[in-house]
Amino acid sequence: QVQLVESGGGSVQPGGSLRLSCAASGYTASTKYMAWFRQAPGKEREGVAAIGGDGSTSYAESVKGRFTISQDNAKNTLYLQMNSLNSDDTAMYYCAAGVRTPFWLRLERLSTLSDRAYLYWGQGTQVTVSS
Repeated sequence: QVQLVESGGGSVQPGGSLRLSCAASGYTASTKYMAWFRQAPGKEREGVAAIGGDGSTSYAESVKGRFTISQDNAKNTLYLQMNSLNSDDTAMYYCAAGVRTPFWLRLERLSTLSDRAYLYWGQGTQVTVSS
């Protein structure tokens, strides 16, 4: 089992920045990749950014150049630096941890931005961008 706790959400004006954190605990050695997802009211959950155990990253087109995912393995903490925020970024943000092998992901034709690739989820932190 892996427990994930997000923090750092809040309200910010358009153009502002926030940094989200996700503290992982439990059997973190089983985690092979992690990601941030978000879900706005009335919309489906979408993958925002993912990071592999080798440090490789992937981003949704809507956040490329504005968001940066990173991790501190010594602290078992995942981060999402969000810059140039706009109203479309308003959502509940979730941290997720995946345990599947690259072979399984290829077999299932899943990217690390797909929520089906993830087993463990945090409770979420709200981000609101408004003037």
